[in-house]
Amino acid sequence: MTYLIVYLFVINVITFIYMGIDKRKAKKHTFRIPEKVLLSLSFLGGSLGTLIGMFFFHHKTHKCIFKFGIPVLFLLNLFVIYLIYR
Repeated sequence: MTYLIVYLFVINVITFIYMGIDKRKAKKHTFRIPEKVLLSLSFLGGSLGTLIGMFFFHHKTHKCIFKFGIPVLFLLNLFVIYLIYR
């Protein structure tokens, strides 16, 4: 049980940091983190970190896949956590 909590904390912190790095790179017009990496991290449990990063950094908030897909992934992540703990 504690391994899952630690995993979720770490993956969400990593995803949040990646959102910040990508925003900084977008401002500097340099090589960006691919969207599939950000979406994959979200799918693997980092959706909360992505959501917080989207609003904290004001990044990817107009892209439909992020605006609607990340909340769906967050709900999916919650459902999987519920099934694990049930």
